[in-house]
Amino acid sequence: MDEDHSHGGFLETGKADRSVWLMKCPVVVAKSWKSHTASSSDSQPVAKVVLSLDPRKPDDPSSLQFTMEMAGSESGNIPKSYSLNMFKDFVPMCVFSESSQGRVAMEGKVEHKFDMKPHEENLEEYGRLCRERTNKSMIKNRQIQVIDNDRGVHMRPMPGMVGLISSNPKQDKKKAAPVKQTDMKRTRRDRGELEDIMFKLFERQPNWALKQLVQETDQPAQFLKEILNELCVYNKRGTNQGTYELKPEYKKSVEDTGAE
Repeated sequence: MDEDHSHGGFLETGKADRSVWLMKCPVVVAKSWKSHTASSSDSQPVAKVVLSLDPRKPDDPSSLQFTMEMAGSESGNIPKSYSLNMFKDFVPMCVFSESSQGRVAMEGKVEHKFDMKPHEENLEEYGRLCRERTNKSMIKNRQIQVIDNDRGVHMRPMPGMVGLISSNPKQDKKKAAPVKQTDMKRTRRDRGELEDIMFKLFERQPNWALKQLVQETDQPAQFLKEILNELCVYNKRGTNQGTYELKPEYKKSVEDTGAE
């Protein structure tokens, strides 16, 4: 037993030289073993490992085959037989344990590492279990929460209600702030109808800024830009910088219409 003065406790090292195996197992197997140990007071084995060796190649490591068979019937629909793929090329590791009293012990050094997967005859059944687990994880459990404050001041205001609800009781008697037009959601007009409105606006004056057109038409800015890119040119410099004007071919049609 070695004392660790830096942490004020002890590290049990009596099993430090023991060889242990590290195994990566499927989630369903880990849950089955955990439920078995939690419900059973005795130390019955949960599985057994079978080692197969080709007698014709006793010195060939590749001739070793490891399989694991689940013990008992508590595993339910979980596949009973698994193959263990052994790896020796891994980072050196040690295993530690901690008791409920806080005692820490070194249980041994990892000698072999295994990956556990179902046998070929159980792959279809295992695949079904994985799909069921995935489907269950995608189901969202909706919950209804009752809010004690029936005035709803802690709830997010609906569109168009900005400024109408105050979280300060002293301001409840004050006049509600008017809702700005930019806070309201604009509804798109019919494209042909909007084009007619745009032509009439350009009859009134030849140059318009995007902000002015948004106010005049009450249309979303992005939708207006789509129309303007088809009908107009954007002035990047000059006296009319930052404004739109009709393309020459549309200017002529507007002038002809005005002349009529």
